[in-house]
Amino acid sequence: MSEFALDLRLNPRESDPADSLGEFALNPADSFSEHPIGIFDSGVGGLTVAREVIAALPGENIVYFGDTARVPYGSKSRETVTRYSRQIVGYLLTRGVKAVIIACNTASALSCDALRAEYSVPIIEMVRHGVSGVVRSRGIRSVGVIGTEMTVRSDAYGAELRRLRPDIRVESRACPLFVPLAEEGWTDNAVAELTAREYLSGFAESGVDALILGCTHYPLLAGVIGRAVPGAAIVNPAAAAAAETRSYLAANGLLNESGKPPSYSFHVSDATAKFGVICERVLGRAYEPEVVDLDARG
Repeated sequence: MSEFALDLRLNPRESDPADSLGEFALNPADSFSEHPIGIFDSGVGGLTVAREVIAALPGENIVYFGDTARVPYGSKSRETVTRYSRQIVGYLLTRGVKAVIIACNTASALSCDALRAEYSVPIIEMVRHGVSGVVRSRGIRSVGVIGTEMTVRSDAYGAELRRLRPDIRVESRACPLFVPLAEEGWTDNAVAELTAREYLSGFAESGVDALILGCTHYPLLAGVIGRAVPGAAIVNPAAAAAAETRSYLAANGLLNESGKPPSYSFHVSDATAKFGVICERVLGRAYEPEVVDLDARG
């Protein structure tokens, strides 16, 4: 079993997975392996993670939650982000999820430990997977990390990089305007180009070997980001997180091998026309999300 799988199985709370089904019910003939994977994000950026999960695990059912009413998370406190994350995980458990992926890097950095201590469901985060490939490449000596204000301030990526590779030089930069640009769909125009050059010119000048996209919204701007730092390898943590999710499910006999067509359901905390537009761009189909009032649910 992988180190990742062991890490999740040693969750402080031990319980039968079926205990957390809440109001959600599958066909009694279905096995727990057919239950969905939950993915949550502060908004639409997590759709880039959903895309990687679908590619790595094409047979899995997925429940996605985007907290569009409270985006962005990057300027909010640890306490607030953790409270929001608890609400969302609680909702996903009512949908019968067998694992939860915290797509949001800010929530990964600020609330993952608290969530793992509180819930027995396996919880997969982004930070560890953002650095995994980087530290294995001995040719990488300098790394840039971009993210929201709170992700950068937490130094989650920097601390993990230095722990695993003390020889690596790490530079971090908050790029808060990338999130509203992605949410607006302004990902490859003159405004996006100018913003990327302004934020990332320091990385281009210092010559970083790799640039970690420490926010799920940022892959939506991968084109302008890559052009702003032409010599750097662009690292998207989502692919590694999806691969590790597959490894965990396989190691624990939880892969959905029913052969049934997968189902994808999308949920948001506030209606927005942009969701469908970005969903179509990222996933190839404009799924209609269900609006869920988390505060009303208690």
